Amino acid sequence: MTLVVASFYKFIQLPDFTQMRHPLLTFCQEQDIKGTILLAPEGINGTVAASSDRIQDLLAFLRADSRLKDLEYKESTTDKAPFERLKIKLKKEIVTLGLPEINPGERTGIYVTPQDWNQIISDPEVTVIDTRNHYEVNIGTFKGAINPNTEAFSDFPDYVHQQLDPVKHRKVAMFCTGGIRCEKASAYMLSQGFSEVYHLQGGILKYLEDVPPAESMWEGECFVFDERVAVQHDLQRGTYDTCIGCGHPVNEEDKLSPHYEEGISCPYCYKNLTADKRTRLENKKRQA
Repeated sequence: MTLVVASFYKFIQLPDFTQMRHPLLTFCQEQDIKGTILLAPEGINGTVAASSDRIQDLLAFLRADSRLKDLEYKESTTDKAPFERLKIKLKKEIVTLGLPEINPGERTGIYVTPQDWNQIISDPEVTVIDTRNHYEVNIGTFKGAINPNTEAFSDFPDYVHQQLDPVKHRKVAMFCTGGIRCEKASAYMLSQGFSEVYHLQGGILKYLEDVPPAESMWEGECFVFDERVAVQHDLQRGTYDTCIGCGHPVNEEDKLSPHYEEGISCPYCYKNLTADKRTRLENKKRQA
């Protein structure tokens, strides 16, 4: 059966976010919706999968709250269930920057549609920054984009402080998987004195969905946080798998490495593989 994978978020003040969890959990369980939804004082963020009609029912349920009536989402399809279970989590932030005073609901950068993105990043005066973490960037990014080499999004403010200058970098364009990280990243940069900050509306996923491959400036695949691991243009499932040992995406070239053992390790984690961890993974592999 074909399933719809829906991603959505909205920065909006939700002082009652803890009370929202139980009704939402009950509804999703009744509709057999799987995936993860985060609730926080600053808003909602989720990626879930189910049949098309049940996804539409979920959107109607969420939009019944007047604060979420204009909630937008992106969708793709898959023939394999991308999530094994349902998780609805209460968080301090729906995307963790570590600076709760940064409020994208008040101010963000300039949205750029996928159709206009190529023109923006082709401007030699624009500094193009991939706001994702290093392992995401390594499997695909836009041509000419800077990799901040962050381990987590909360490292981004340090990168800005150490590597960027509002005077030198007058025009900055940023992008991320679905757009949510750039909402906060652009709000943060504006607070630091950067005056002309752009970000890709709908993120990489929307770009891959809307821009034909022949016109695309995207190189590689886009990492996603579900069982598909990565997607390509038209949001088709990519060629990467996940290393069971460390969770890092691996491709066919990685699997040819002498350090790759299916279900045990890969070139990115073999140095940290202890005897105890190997035993646990070998037992898990046998059980599977």
